[in-house]
Amino acid sequence: MKYLLSIVFSCLVVLFSAQKKNLPKRTVVVKSNPDLVKINDSIPALIPQKNNGKYGFINQKGKVIIPHQYSNVGFFTEDCNLLNSPNEKVRKYGSKKYASVRINNLDFRIDRSGKRVYLFKNSDLGKCNLPFVSQLFHAYILNNSYGIIEDSKFENPGDYRQFTIYPQYDYLHIMEGDDLKNPMIIATKNNQFGVIDVNNKVIIPFEYSDIKRNFSWKLARLFEVTKDGKNYFYIDVNNNAY
Repeated sequence: MKYLLSIVFSCLVVLFSAQKKNLPKRTVVVKSNPDLVKINDSIPALIPQKNNGKYGFINQKGKVIIPHQYSNVGFFTEDCNLLNSPNEKVRKYGSKKYASVRINNLDFRIDRSGKRVYLFKNSDLGKCNLPFVSQLFHAYILNNSYGIIEDSKFENPGDYRQFTIYPQYDYLHIMEGDDLKNPMIIATKNNQFGVIDVNNKVIIPFEYSDIKRNFSWKLARLFEVTKDGKNYFYIDVNNNAY
């Protein structure tokens, strides 16, 4: 009897195993957060915004995703000090999945839900070994006006043809960026700020009282601007405000 039961049990195990192998594989669908869907794929899904003296984050539709509570924030971008940390456990917080924020004189990394996942410690910070990259173009002053020259082609300021942009602006500043051949250039004319390219094409119209000379273009392809000299906000290359 025991022998018979053993045979039956063995047959059931084989049958069950065969059926299990023939079962269709389940597909796991990861649902995306609708609040983080990009309208403009060239800029971040979450953008810093200042309101009543505090910083938070909005999405590309202008919806507040992370409340305004911080004294300072950065973009969701890499932190090379953490990526090169001597503490292997915290290196993951150096990825662009996280942003650096400050509150009550303490610095944190937060995730895209706004959760504080890491408190900065000096002992965790590694060294950033970023290579130096020389710009191809530079601003050039002639008769108190600013123009643009390409270093490798410029020799004689008396020959107007050697200027990439002949001096005609009150001020020019070449923004840090990844495209060295076509950098964005902050320009001022008649006390108004705008943005041009090396072909002297107006990218952002001259309608701002200031445009910050910072890393917002390099990190997020955004410009930080103001119209009243006090309240700054971000715009993209199409002059859409956030």
